[in-house]
Order: sequence, then C-alpha cells, then structure tokens
Amino acid sequence: MRTARGAAVSRLLAVPALAVLLAGCGIRATEVPTNFGPAPSRVQCSLSEPDVSAQAARGLPVQVFLLCGSSLVTVDRTVRVPEGAADSERRLLVAQGLLDQLAAPPSTAEKEAGYSTDVRGGITVGKPRPGDPDDTLRLSTAPSGLTSYALAQIVCTFSDSAAAEGDGSVVLGGPGAESPRRYECTDEVRARPGSTEPPSKDVAGE
Repeated sequence: MRTARGAAVSRLLAVPALAVLLAGCGIRATEVPTNFGPAPSRVQCSLSEPDVSAQAARGLPVQVFLLCGSSLVTVDRTVRVPEGAADSERRLLVAQGLLDQLAAPPSTAEKEAGYSTDVRGGITVGKPRPGDPDDTLRLSTAPSGLTSYALAQIVCTFSDSAAAEGDGSVVLGGPGAESPRRYECTDEVRARPGSTEPPSKDVAGE
C-alpha cells in the first residue's frame, strides 16, 4: 500500500520537474496538441499562363501598371488607335486608351494572381491649354484628387508609353486653372505606391 502510494507521489513530483526542465531548455510545455495549420499562401503577382482575353483584342500593344500586394507590376494590354492619326491626336488617343485599361476590372487570371486597380472609370484626357507645355495631358480629375495608388498607376503607365516623351516622366494637369506638373515614375514609387507619391515639379515656363 505504501509502495503504491509512494510511486504515485513520485509520478506527481516528476510532472513539474519535467516542466521546469523543458522550460530551462527553451521549450514551452503544453497540455494541448498544437496544430499550426498550413503556411499562409503568398500572392504570386505573376500570371501562370498568357492572358488570352487580353491578347484577343487587336490594337497597339501597351503595358499598364496594376497593383499587386503593395507594389506596381506591369501587364500587357492593347489600345485602339486609328491609322493616320496626327501625333498630337495619337498621344491623346493612347493616353485615353491607357486610362480605360487601367480602370477596367482585371481579368479572371489577373484576379487569381492578386492583381487589382485603384483607378476609377470615367476619367478623360484633354489636350494642353494655351501656355501649357506641348506634351501636357489634362485630366478631367485633378491629379491631387486621385489616391496615391491611382496617381502612381497613371504616372508610371503614361511615362512608359507613347503618351509621353519617353524620359520617365509625364506632364499632367487637371480641369481647373492650376498649372500642370511634371511627374516622375521612380523605383520607390513602383515599390511603395501607397506611401510614396510620384515626385513632381511645376512646369510653368517650360
């Protein structure tokens, strides 16, 4: 009887001793089995196969910047430009086509890859006003009224297209009387469009 009772006491004393030993080794003792589950999935930010819906349309091949995770990434698109359009008209048509593509909902394949856009539909592009630089694009929504994501998408898309001069910048203005500004698409903007706005400067007198 005493032997059985002594064995039981020894087992009870061994439990806290084991817990102390595990704690000393940096291992946390637990009485409940722990199931961490599968590792969280990561956004791909790349299309696993060509986007057939985008390739089916005929037109001028272009690239637009969409959002994926916290950065900007390029996707292939096409815009329609009539043959024989003058250079100034062609720039406006390309710019409007790019805006429309940015505002369009991502395709099924793009959504599955994690792509999205912050550019809203209905924005139009107008020609320069007297006194504006020749390459100015006047938007129906003031650039200052856009979200940082949308502004970054538009600036980076325009500056890398036939809508701009090809120097990594684009001159944008709004519908009001304010002077247009030259915006740049930098590595920092592409990496952190939500917290880094495209650098800009007043172009009055250019």
